Amino acid sequence: MQTLAHFGDGGPGPWILFFPVIWALVIGGGIALLRRTVWRGRRGPRRPAAEDNSPITVLGHRFASGEIDEDEYWRRLSVLDEQFGRTGKGGAA
Repeated sequence: MQTLAHFGDGGPGPWILFFPVIWALVIGGGIALLRRTVWRGRRGPRRPAAEDNSPITVLGHRFASGEIDEDEYWRRLSVLDEQFGRTGKGGAA
């Protein structure tokens, strides 16, 4: 081990750079993992763009936010079911 740690006349060899590089990779990987799981958790999981922009989903968001009442929601949903069909639970395809 002495020959790996010392180069030439007793100074540190090129192996001294090995451990800082390993630690940088470990720390960088930990930060990437935290960023992917914990910090993104505030925004919720990513959903496909097609699901967010589907007419049935938009109608559900409008109903949830109070833009339309329940009667209008069910009336419009029945029309959308005929055109697009439901992809969720209990839907007619």
